[in-house]
Amino acid sequence: MSSPLSGSSSPSTAPAVGEAIDAVVQQFRVQLGRGLRGFIAGDGEPIRDLVGPIEGDPGLFGPDSVTWRVHSDGSMLIAGIRALLLQIMHPLAMAGVADHSDYRHHPEARLARTSQFVATTTFGTTEQAHQAAAIVKRVHTKVVGTAPDGRSYSASDPHLISWVHHAEVDSFLTAYQRYGATPLTAAEADQYVDEMAIINELLDGEPPAHSVAELRAYFERMRPELTVGKQGRDAARWLLFPPIPVAVRPAYGVLAPAAIALLPTEARRALRLPVLPGIDPLVVQPAARAIVRTLGWAITGLAEHEYAEKLSSGNDAADPEAA
Repeated sequence: MSSPLSGSSSPSTAPAVGEAIDAVVQQFRVQLGRGLRGFIAGDGEPIRDLVGPIEGDPGLFGPDSVTWRVHSDGSMLIAGIRALLLQIMHPLAMAGVADHSDYRHHPEARLARTSQFVATTTFGTTEQAHQAAAIVKRVHTKVVGTAPDGRSYSASDPHLISWVHHAEVDSFLTAYQRYGATPLTAAEADQYVDEMAIINELLDGEPPAHSVAELRAYFERMRPELTVGKQGRDAARWLLFPPIPVAVRPAYGVLAPAAIALLPTEARRALRLPVLPGIDPLVVQPAARAIVRTLGWAITGLAEHEYAEKLSSGNDAADPEAA
């Protein structure tokens, strides 16, 4: 017989300790997921429960689409930063942001609006997607002005709408191919660009790209229009050190350099965002992959937790003895 001081434990102790550790880890996972979702999308409820069976209208794309696969991946965190950096390469698009956005003082509000639009048009019903597009189009009518170079701009301009669309599609695809769970095949990449064309059409942009080749050709045609002035460089510097919650800063300090490294060389030079040789593949990429996986784990854990609570609540309501 072992004494209480011998260090041995009863057979039931180890499982109990394991369950306690699992409970703590799960609690941390859910709290991290809630914090991350709140930072990205604000206080809004999830557009659709992606854990349980998909019910009703699947929306513009549906669960078998490449778009759902890409947009549900943690690499979208890097993609979003890259998209913003790429979009400000167009001086008229940048002027609209500088004149009509309060991003310097309320970055979380702008991030939440953008995230909600992407989430709604991706995972929402067809009606919700059309409503989201209609809201954006109404906002666009108010975003007009004159850029520092004297040219007038309008966010309703099909040319600028198309620029923002293609910058997002290229960024989402590029980030997923580098940091996503499973890189897309060439055919899947073409399918993604083709699927996303409907978003550009809903917003009344110019004819969009429908394949990776057409996407590359689009950016080649746009090169003469892309210049960066003081507004663009100021915005790029701000994106490197935005006023975000302290708890998020270490992760952002890795995700932002990862996004910069994915930009075309000309864009990095114009925005004065250098990448140190060897640092990206040896330090940034491994760290970014770890963060993307961790944050994806947290968001998935939160979704599973909420789905389990939903099932439990439904079962309690159906069971007359549960009350």
